[in-house]
Amino acid sequence: MEEKENSQTVAKKTFGDVLKDSYKELKETFVAFFKAPQALWGVNVPYIIEGLVYFGILTILGKFSSENVGLTDAQAGIVYSFVTGGITFAMLLFGGWADKLGVRKALIFAFLLMLVGRVFISLSGTISLGSGLWSPMFLTLIGGLTFMVLAYGLFQPAAYSGVKRYTNKKTAAMGYAVIYGLMNLGAFFSGFVSSFTRHSFVNVFPPNGLTAVFWVYVILTATSLILTMVLITHKSDRAAVEKVIQQNEELVRNGEAVEDEEEESSKPNVKVNNIPILIYSLLAVGFFMLSDFGFNNSINQVFDVRLFGLDVHIDVAFILSLIMVGVASWDYLKRRPWHPFRDKRFTFFIFILVPVQTLFAHNWLTLPYYLDRAFKGTIVSQYFEVFTNLNPILIFILTPIIAGLTAKASVYKMMIWGTLVMSIPTFLLAIGPHVISFLIYVLFMTIGEAMWSPRFLQWIAEIAPKGKVGLYMGVGQFPWFLDKVVTGLYSGWFLEKYCPKGVPVSDLHTGTLWFIYGLIAIITPISLWLTRNWMLKGFKTKHEG
Repeated sequence: MEEKENSQTVAKKTFGDVLKDSYKELKETFVAFFKAPQALWGVNVPYIIEGLVYFGILTILGKFSSENVGLTDAQAGIVYSFVTGGITFAMLLFGGWADKLGVRKALIFAFLLMLVGRVFISLSGTISLGSGLWSPMFLTLIGGLTFMVLAYGLFQPAAYSGVKRYTNKKTAAMGYAVIYGLMNLGAFFSGFVSSFTRHSFVNVFPPNGLTAVFWVYVILTATSLILTMVLITHKSDRAAVEKVIQQNEELVRNGEAVEDEEEESSKPNVKVNNIPILIYSLLAVGFFMLSDFGFNNSINQVFDVRLFGLDVHIDVAFILSLIMVGVASWDYLKRRPWHPFRDKRFTFFIFILVPVQTLFAHNWLTLPYYLDRAFKGTIVSQYFEVFTNLNPILIFILTPIIAGLTAKASVYKMMIWGTLVMSIPTFLLAIGPHVISFLIYVLFMTIGEAMWSPRFLQWIAEIAPKGKVGLYMGVGQFPWFLDKVVTGLYSGWFLEKYCPKGVPVSDLHTGTLWFIYGLIAIITPISLWLTRNWMLKGFKTKHEG
């Protein structure tokens, strides 16, 4: 009894204790980074640079597409969907090649592809190629972005494979925390690099200096390639692996770790006929290309109707494309009875998170435009890249603090409260463009993200049947892929309607835009709360309490 009371006393921590623990964790993260073997440096350092470059490109891609290429905001949104959704899809297609090629070859090949892609992106704004949708400039940009998307299919899996390969059973968790934290750190600094470069070269690369920023990113990508080749050699790879093997054996002998156990098969070894889904997918792509989002043609039928006081644009080819996506999804699941999407609670859980996850996508789909246009003539607009990337540095600082404060909280309750805290501040932006309300929004949106995002995978791991954790984890990322694609399809339309380019600030209606986005996001916490009894029925977790 006395032992139990003592353990409970020890378990209770003050806010000061949590801050100390968080500081200690951040310190250990940096110590682990600097003490890492050379091969792991070859993963971590280029990953910081890539975090800077990737998020830097996302921040300015919309402005470049709009002001330089001459696309509409809606068309720029499609470009964003292609990039962010394409990267997730590329990882599904090429992730296995990272294991076949090995960490070093996969990373080198990925950076070579990225370098080629980013050279094309930069050339699209350097050479006079005309402008507009399907112009040579647009095709050069899309060609470069395609190379970058394909490269990420190798880069991300290879980087995480490198962390697994070069860390032992005790340091693996810290290794993943380091790479995630440093990526956010790189993303934060992208705002300063972009703003400084853009203002310095605006006269060299008119109309806005953005092309100069792309060339800086080319140089940084080349630097990442060289660092990877220098730091991850056959010698350093072998030395790191041998050291990890020795450390793991010692940890097992000392009782600090257990030997790896093979997980039972997560799905039956049954051949599935994929020809129907291939046909449906091709039809979906074909109808999409015939829609207004694709090529101008006389085949497609378009209607404008007024519904509930709103002007609704009905694109028949686009609707048929969505129907084909639905049919393909239905056929896919029908032929796979073991698939996680046949689990009703799991499927509901991950898809009901899509509304709140739209706020993640709006970090690059809406915020750069909003800050640039709604705050025109202020420091916020002048340095919109810096203000757009405040979230990553706050995540870097706040995540360990929030984790310490909520360590013993129920996983599901944290999902409800976290998504609520993330959603509510969106309504602050509905009062209009004010610096203070924007900063409060970013702060509380980040706190909410730190509350629920780490618990997302934890909930999936606990709800997954034995032997299917890996499968459930992988499938759990699909709504995020869907979110990145779908949000890009409508964000441009909202920008054109409520925050259009070249309109005086007084004529913008950004409050309406953010009010609608707030209504979308808050669907998640409300739905999670309403279905809590069903979701928790017969479900026991050690985190409840």
